[in-house]
Amino acid sequence: MTNTKQVCDLCGLDIELSSFTLKTKEGDKAFCCEGCKGIYQLLNEDQILPEPNQN
Repeated sequence: MTNTKQVCDLCGLDIELSSFTLKTKEGDKAFCCEGCKGIYQLLNEDQILPEPNQN
Protein backbone atom coordinates (compact mmCIF):
# COMPACT_ATOMS: atom_id res chain seq x y z
CA MET A 1 0.00 0.00 0.00
CA THR A 2 1.45 3.33 -1.08
CA ASN A 3 1.02 6.21 1.35
CA THR A 4 1.71 9.35 -0.71
CA LYS A 5 1.10 12.58 1.15
CA GLN A 6 -0.04 15.69 -0.59
CA VAL A 7 1.81 18.89 0.27
CA CYS A 8 0.58 22.48 0.49
CA ASP A 9 0.96 24.47 -2.74
CA LEU A 10 2.07 27.50 -0.71
CA CYS A 11 4.28 26.40 2.19
CA GLY A 12 5.04 22.75 1.40
CA LEU A 13 3.72 21.25 4.66
CA ASP A 14 1.80 17.96 4.58
CA ILE A 15 -1.94 18.32 4.02
CA GLU A 16 -4.05 16.66 6.73
CA LEU A 17 -7.49 17.93 5.58
CA SER A 18 -8.61 18.15 1.97
CA SER A 19 -11.07 21.00 2.55
CA PHE A 20 -8.70 23.88 1.68
CA THR A 21 -8.66 23.91 -2.14
CA LEU A 22 -8.93 26.39 -4.99
CA LYS A 23 -9.57 26.02 -8.69
CA THR A 24 -7.09 28.08 -10.70
CA LYS A 25 -6.16 28.57 -14.34
CA GLU A 26 -3.16 26.29 -13.63
CA GLY A 27 -5.35 23.53 -12.14
CA ASP A 28 -6.53 22.62 -8.66
CA LYS A 29 -4.44 23.89 -5.74
CA ALA A 30 -4.49 22.36 -2.26
CA PHE A 31 -3.43 23.98 1.02
CA CYS A 32 -2.68 22.81 4.56
CA CYS A 33 -4.82 25.51 6.21
CA GLU A 34 -7.15 28.46 5.60
CA GLY A 35 -4.23 30.87 6.13
CA CYS A 36 -2.17 29.45 3.25
CA LYS A 37 -5.27 29.39 1.04
CA GLY A 38 -5.99 33.06 1.84
CA ILE A 39 -2.42 34.18 1.20
CA TYR A 40 -2.38 32.34 -2.14
CA GLN A 41 -5.66 34.04 -3.09
CA LEU A 42 -4.25 37.49 -2.27
CA LEU A 43 -1.06 36.90 -4.24
CA ASN A 44 -2.74 35.27 -7.25
CA GLU A 45 -6.15 36.93 -7.60
CA ASP A 46 -5.96 36.91 -11.40
CA GLN A 47 -5.43 33.12 -11.50
CA ILE A 48 -8.42 32.09 -9.33
CA LEU A 49 -11.47 30.69 -11.13
CA PRO A 50 -14.94 31.56 -9.79
CA GLU A 51 -16.68 28.82 -7.82
CA PRO A 52 -19.95 27.54 -9.29
CA ASN A 53 -23.16 28.75 -7.64
CA GLN A 54 -24.48 26.28 -5.11
CA ASN A 55 -28.26 26.88 -5.16
